[in-house]
Amino acid sequence: MNYDRIDARILEIVQKNNRLTSEVIGELAGLSATACQRRLKRLRSEGIIEADVSIVSPKAVGRPIQMLVLVSLERERSDIIDRFKKAIKSSVEVVNGFYVTGDSDFVLYVTAHSMEEYEQFTRRFFYENADIKGVKTMVIMDRVKSGFAIPIEAPAEE
Repeated sequence: MNYDRIDARILEIVQKNNRLTSEVIGELAGLSATACQRRLKRLRSEGIIEADVSIVSPKAVGRPIQMLVLVSLERERSDIIDRFKKAIKSSVEVVNGFYVTGDSDFVLYVTAHSMEEYEQFTRRFFYENADIKGVKTMVIMDRVKSGFAIPIEAPAEE
């Protein structure tokens, strides 16, 4: 996946606000609106831009309980890992899931309406799964920073 300095500028802009028009993005990046649209289309088709999303407040939509959950599997076998990844993807309660190194195998960001709902989720999602060795839950007291922006470095000029 290749991108140049202008693409890097476009990426910086859309990470801050993806609701800007092609005209505004183009103006900020030094392009015409048409050229900007072409670049955005290519960045999306090549998978450099994975998605255009809005960050929603969990509290505002009735899911004020937020947890980080560390999950350890019984064995590290590819079929078990793949099965758990599939379960993560199909669960609406799991907002983000990461396969990680270290003491745990996965870190999940989970939201719930209440602690009672989270308990029901843990029983269904973790305790009924024989592949899971252990689960540690950390309740989030305050979301200090939320976003998906990645630092963008413009490629060196050749």
